[in-house]
Amino acid sequence: MPADLAEKTDRYERMLADALDAAEPRPPAETPLGVAAAEIVEMAKSYLEDGRHFRADDDPVNALASYSYGYGWLDAGVRMGLFAVPEDTELFTT
Repeated sequence: MPADLAEKTDRYERMLADALDAAEPRPPAETPLGVAAAEIVEMAKSYLEDGRHFRADDDPVNALASYSYGYGWLDAGVRMGLFAVPEDTELFTT
């Protein structure tokens, strides 16, 4: 059975929004790693906004792609140790 595009787009939008709420930068903001963490957050937020723009324009394929890219940026930052996340979360591939 093929994936349901609307359901998947909804789910990835929620995942990205929840991930942004859950991730807390670890390094001090004034350090190079703190700057990197801030840039990752900025990219993830931008992709979330882009996805919402695409959805408003009835373009779910590009919305899903945007949510996925944003989530990928944030998940990579978590894997690199730039963000603290709750231990009980299943949002990240820690």
